[in-house]
Amino acid sequence: MGDRTAFRTCPLCEALCGLELTLDDAGAVTRVRGDADDPFSKGFICPKGATLGRLDGDPDRLAEPLAESAEVTWDAAFEAVREGLAGVIGRHGRDAVAVYLGNPVAHSIAGPLYGAAIVKALGTRNLFTSSTSDQMPKHVSCGHMFGDPLAIAVPDLDRTDHLLMLGANPLESNGSLASAPDFPGRLRAIRARGGRVTVVDPRRTRTAALADEHLFIRPGTDAFLLMALVHTLFAEDLVASAGHLAGRVNGLDDLRALAVDFAPERVAPVTGIPAGTIRRTARELAAAGRAAVYGRLGTCTQAYGTLSSWLVDALNVLTGNLDRPGGAMFPRPAHAPVYRRKKPFTTGRWRSRVRDLPEVNGELPVATLADELETPGEGQVKALITIGGNPALSAPNAARLDRALAGLEFMVSVDPYLNETTRHAHVILPPPRPAQTPHYDIMLTGFAVRDYARYSPPVVPLPDGRPGEAAILARLAMIASGTDGDPAALDELIITSTLAKAVALEGSPVHGREPDELRKMLDTGTPAEQRLDMMLRLGPYGDGFGADPSGLTLTRLRSEHPHGLDLGALKPRLDEVLCTTSGRVELCPPTFAADVDRLRSALRAPQAGGTVLIGRRHLRSNNSWLHNVPELVGGSNTCTLQLNPADADRLGVGAGDPVRVTSRTGTVEAVAEPTDTLMPGVVSLPHGWGHDRPGTRAGVARRNAGVNVNAVTDDQEIDPLSGNAVFNGVPVTLEAVPR
Repeated sequence: MGDRTAFRTCPLCEALCGLELTLDDAGAVTRVRGDADDPFSKGFICPKGATLGRLDGDPDRLAEPLAESAEVTWDAAFEAVREGLAGVIGRHGRDAVAVYLGNPVAHSIAGPLYGAAIVKALGTRNLFTSSTSDQMPKHVSCGHMFGDPLAIAVPDLDRTDHLLMLGANPLESNGSLASAPDFPGRLRAIRARGGRVTVVDPRRTRTAALADEHLFIRPGTDAFLLMALVHTLFAEDLVASAGHLAGRVNGLDDLRALAVDFAPERVAPVTGIPAGTIRRTARELAAAGRAAVYGRLGTCTQAYGTLSSWLVDALNVLTGNLDRPGGAMFPRPAHAPVYRRKKPFTTGRWRSRVRDLPEVNGELPVATLADELETPGEGQVKALITIGGNPALSAPNAARLDRALAGLEFMVSVDPYLNETTRHAHVILPPPRPAQTPHYDIMLTGFAVRDYARYSPPVVPLPDGRPGEAAILARLAMIASGTDGDPAALDELIITSTLAKAVALEGSPVHGREPDELRKMLDTGTPAEQRLDMMLRLGPYGDGFGADPSGLTLTRLRSEHPHGLDLGALKPRLDEVLCTTSGRVELCPPTFAADVDRLRSALRAPQAGGTVLIGRRHLRSNNSWLHNVPELVGGSNTCTLQLNPADADRLGVGAGDPVRVTSRTGTVEAVAEPTDTLMPGVVSLPHGWGHDRPGTRAGVARRNAGVNVNAVTDDQEIDPLSGNAVFNGVPVTLEAVPR
């Protein structure tokens, strides 16, 4: 038959790039190129996407389930899961089972469709996700400001004249909470049309090197800088006073009062940025015709993560750039109905057992997962379900969590690898290869810088009897509920209940119709495809089950737009998004105003000296996912300790010398890499390494083990408003290690 070509979305990061795959007669991926006909990515591809074939065919991927380290049939594996969970629930109750959802869940169609169903079926309050190691502060700030934690405004990169970017390195991360294929090209285009890009970061990253200006900032002090920018806008009468936001914002005077104490001259010694530079940055932001402020991982994973995330959007409001072309705008994903209204956002509906930390967005901080595993008493977690992710490497004080996982009575993991976390699992349920898995970005299109939809069917069929990822998760949900019946029954329940709500809701495109009639119109594919078809039909571009014959359905998306569908530039939609009690943007939520006291106290306190640690991203890494792909490890993608040459000289180390890094929680030894791209007093270790544990099955990763930076991050240090872990600005001491 010869080679054949297939097209799909890359599932490896947030950029949503289209791929062109070449496959041989056996279904192996032999070549990967960018899909030139994808209207969003237009042929762009990064080194990660280019190696999808190697990941797809990795011989270390698990093909069959494991139970107690031995290959078993799927029926035997699910029976072991049923017995294990039922035993723990029977002995200790439902809150003795915890769920951890990792970062890969957001890069799949199955994770968003079934993750919540598993948690609901278990009836546990012990949900932990990678969100509290990443972006939870942004969810909290948007929840309180706009009423919806998923209402995240993204920079309108293709139309802005001025981009102020903090703690983000999209040339290496490919973008985050701002899905944008070819982020580098989009930044260059801003400059080419006469715009300006300013990057604030403790490192002169590849992104900072591309920008018009790079401002070094002391790690963990972004909130001070942002508040000083707010202060300057008010003090110099630069706040936009009219326009589309007039009468739609509460709390302007409250924020003005909070900012009084944060003059640039007071903030400069804390941040390391001169007062004159701060004032000039505020003036340039206010004077720009179209501007956007964008903060990412570095602004979230710090002690003031929520305050920083809030002030980013406060600046977008104060300059009149929220919900405005060229500013910060809200995407309109094709699968999300606009007629649905949520209850206003709140936190603390329950609290963690050991440290009394509040629930946020339905979950507890991963920083307290080890507490819940280790601490005896009623409600102690005795069983754990992990879906994707690798918290034994990615959680703060990960070595402690790794030890705690060994004490579980039962653990089941949905993961393709026997890695540092899943080596503790009693049962591992591996999802199929990427080429065998359908793809639609349910989560990530909600953060895209242009409205876009693309469905990728599997390009290689599953072997007989081999369940897909959706079927695995649906079966887990059925087992968790105690029924363990046909997984399709779960999808049918969700479909019928969703349609019943839609026909009863005024404003819905199917209001007043019969649910049974609608059910018969759905796609005839898998249960997951039927659910996606329902979501697209009810969405803002959908056909409304025939109400708009030209509207979108899964069949139309799949057959007429195999390379993806461009749904246009972002459009103003603040009225659709807002669901605060007041119906307005809450510019100064009381909980945020109260937390500003921490900033004031730190401003008055003597400035701490010493060395602090930050993380690091690399274009060829994505957390710990890809370290078993030979082409993606080695070269510049190595686990080194970067430090400023002046600090290296004081320490007496040169390139390649070992350095001992110590914090409150532990010690690692890493190889020194002196570089002037890092500001003095700051050291950097990349995230996702430390592949030297026994009992894993990832040969390439083991041969390129590196060290785990989270052996020295602290699980006791969190952002109090979101529970997010603090990975940037960690106090450490350095010591040269004799060779």
